[in-house]
Amino acid sequence: MSSLTYDLTLAGLSVGSTAALTGIGLIVTYRATGVLNFAHGAIAMVCAYVLRQCVVEWGWPLWLGAAVTLLVLAPGLGVVLERFVFRPLAVLGGDPAQTLVASIGVFVLLVGGAALLWGQGARDDVPVLVPDEPWGQLAVVLVLAGGVAVVVRRTRFGRELRAVVDDRRLAVLGGIDADRVAATGWAFGSFTAGVTGVLLAPYVRLDPYGLSLLVMEVVAVAVAARMRSLPVAVVVALGIGVAQSQLTRLHPSGWAEPLLQAVGTNLFVVTLLVAALVLPGVGERDALPRTATARVPTPPGAWIVVLVLFLLPLGLAGRDLHTSVQVPALAVILLSLVVVTGRGGQISLGQAAYAGLGALFTALLASGRFPGLPRLPELAALAVAVVLVAPLGLLTGWPAISRRGLALALATFAVGVGVSRFVFAQPYATAGLALGRPAGFDGDRAYYVLELLLLAVALLATHALRRGRTGRALAAMRDHERGAQAAGVRVPSLKLLAFVAGAALAALGGAMLGMGLRAFDAGAYDPVRGLLWFAAVVVLGADSTLGALAAAALLVGLDAGTRGGVAAALVGILAILVGRFPGGPYEALRTTVEHLRLRRTPALTEAGMRARALLHPAEPRPARRAPVSTGATGVARRAKGAGATGTVGVREPRDDEPRNDEPRGGKPRDGEGGPERRPMATAPAAAPLLTARDLHVRYGGFTALDGVDLDLSPGRITAVVGPNGAGKSTLFHCLAGTLRPARGTVRLGGRDITALPAQARTRLGVARTFQQLAVFPSLTVAENVRVGAEQGRVADPGAVERTLRLFGLDGPVRSRPATSLPTGTLRRVELARVLAGSPRVLLLDEPAAGLDTAEVAALARVLKALAADGTALLVVEHDLDLVAGLADVVQVMTAGRIVASGPPGHILDALDVLEQRTGR
Repeated sequence: MSSLTYDLTLAGLSVGSTAALTGIGLIVTYRATGVLNFAHGAIAMVCAYVLRQCVVEWGWPLWLGAAVTLLVLAPGLGVVLERFVFRPLAVLGGDPAQTLVASIGVFVLLVGGAALLWGQGARDDVPVLVPDEPWGQLAVVLVLAGGVAVVVRRTRFGRELRAVVDDRRLAVLGGIDADRVAATGWAFGSFTAGVTGVLLAPYVRLDPYGLSLLVMEVVAVAVAARMRSLPVAVVVALGIGVAQSQLTRLHPSGWAEPLLQAVGTNLFVVTLLVAALVLPGVGERDALPRTATARVPTPPGAWIVVLVLFLLPLGLAGRDLHTSVQVPALAVILLSLVVVTGRGGQISLGQAAYAGLGALFTALLASGRFPGLPRLPELAALAVAVVLVAPLGLLTGWPAISRRGLALALATFAVGVGVSRFVFAQPYATAGLALGRPAGFDGDRAYYVLELLLLAVALLATHALRRGRTGRALAAMRDHERGAQAAGVRVPSLKLLAFVAGAALAALGGAMLGMGLRAFDAGAYDPVRGLLWFAAVVVLGADSTLGALAAAALLVGLDAGTRGGVAAALVGILAILVGRFPGGPYEALRTTVEHLRLRRTPALTEAGMRARALLHPAEPRPARRAPVSTGATGVARRAKGAGATGTVGVREPRDDEPRNDEPRGGKPRDGEGGPERRPMATAPAAAPLLTARDLHVRYGGFTALDGVDLDLSPGRITAVVGPNGAGKSTLFHCLAGTLRPARGTVRLGGRDITALPAQARTRLGVARTFQQLAVFPSLTVAENVRVGAEQGRVADPGAVERTLRLFGLDGPVRSRPATSLPTGTLRRVELARVLAGSPRVLLLDEPAAGLDTAEVAALARVLKALAADGTALLVVEHDLDLVAGLADVVQVMTAGRIVASGPPGHILDALDVLEQRTGR
């Protein structure tokens, strides 16, 4: 027994050493560049193939092939990726979502390229570089880990690496060559991937998909180490390797025997699931590249072309028709990604799992093997399978509530791998399982007609989730999650809806695909295919149903008409270039055509301008009439009475007039329209509507709020001023619901709302604006305002039109996408969206940021009118002149405390005296 324990321990150390190499490479790359290299497994696979090619096919000596592979190819591949893929993305802005998609694109490209060059069959003649014993591999791991630790802690390069990790831009300003640091990190990470590949390949199945996925499974050790600690990664890898090896001694009996054996042989997958779903998320940043402009409706002609192309296979026969049967099924699966990723803005790398579950459940139900349910006809089995799989979307939807970006990608990928390993690979569920077609649709042509009908149903469901109130809420959540919360959108519920609907559509498509193949094939729903499908949808336009249909035809058609791997290679190339056209090729083509059209527009010379003026004299333009104030609120009337002419907002400039895109700088001087200091209020204040008592917030050892009390009363404007770091923003977040204080309470009208999130407070009447504009760029101006009206405190059908008129947004600008408007107009859009929900308390964070003098004056009139109508306002603002002419009460914060409070004249005069004394 002791001898067996020793032998198993040695075997476990061998496996753990290889996993530790992967963890070291992933951590170094992530710390140097901020990119989790999803292509790590594909690089390992390519290096294993190249070593085999050199030694087996070309007859090179083993040492020469290993030297070329590990010392030239592997690090060179990393440098090439950094220079030509990830560095341009960093120059363009370093959106973490685009780098994630590009990393997946590299994975897909390398897998497709390997399938093209070496075929998809497994190879078992890979040369052995290091014998299957742990000491040599363990020595390599310890040397690499120790060397990296010494370099990071004791060398100049290590100091530069830590500086780049902490703040890349600041490091560049300090003279550090961040590109050199990133290139070195990529070279080392690729080198460790190459070592992993050549060590594993002789003892596992070498094929483009299997080895790549196996290496990606052991990303668990890097995630468990929080992508930072090399010692933790090494210890975790060795521990899992030994534990997994020792568990092979156990032989459980009973119905759970296959599942327990699967857990014992897949401990790295179990660790990945726990690390991704339970541990705090890694890389909690934005999820997806945002669409630069509002989505342009697809021309009707394009849909006619698509309809004709999808009807063409009805005229085919034989093998061609049998291949075409896969296209509608795959299109339905890809539509699930349009719902989750394109409209909901959530990364989902596990849709292949739901597609496979749909096919598996349909087969089990149709064969009478599903526990607790009788045998069902195929069509009924398909419908029941969709209903059963839909709630399982919570497996990925629930983590999405608290995770985003890289953390969400890891969670969804972990679920996909877990389902593949613990469900699809189990013989008790899939052995001898066949999947027939519904009665009356057995032939390929008849079944293709059925698929077209089901595809039409899926398109209608997708259309319903992309239009109306739900569609606008999903788009708002995708464009600006915090802004959507502030508008009252129930973001957690909406995320769950997106994932459940996506799981249902994926299950439908998976079942259709299984029926088309007449069998349940676990390989058709491999996690690697999930990555391929995700990349294909993103590069062809994540929010485009037409793009999903095109992607399905592309993936099936290319691989059927050419050698396998062409479709993956093409999708990989497009994914690598995703940073160049985040809206998809159609959006890129449309933008290019518009630029060319603008460049080709003929321009008149001065003589031509004079001639046109003589031929077509300008007609006097009629004066613009002020809009009529209607509805329950009197804000427009009060704003006009406060000195506004026409609308409260600033008139939208014509196309031939300059726009106020940038602030003009400086504060308004007396007599230039700026706000004047208000006299001390003499009217008695009403009872406080929003109260904060004894608020405490700490960040580590820093105290941000230290016992803050605040009252906001109806009809009064309260301003909070103070130096940077005084705690103003923290106080604002506590009141808005985006931060929960460690101690203290926030009450609204006597109700304790301390624990309520931002969207719940908005529905109770506490609304906010952002210092950095929180508009939804893929929606028009009117749709932005409608989101606020639909999700706010009061459902008022006339609120949208009334608010648009109030802010001068009821003209042609209402139909324009919010992303293309000047700063002043966007401020009005954001404030209009907030007011459309009829808030009782309005929290304004730097509302004058980016506005010129006229726009600040117009804003002041609106806020005074709101206060006159009984709204309680809080303004956090650095412009003391605006505060002086606006506020009834000024609160001065310093070091997390309110140190002074009173009328603006008294408080601001005291601050002026203090500044003069201190010389600031």
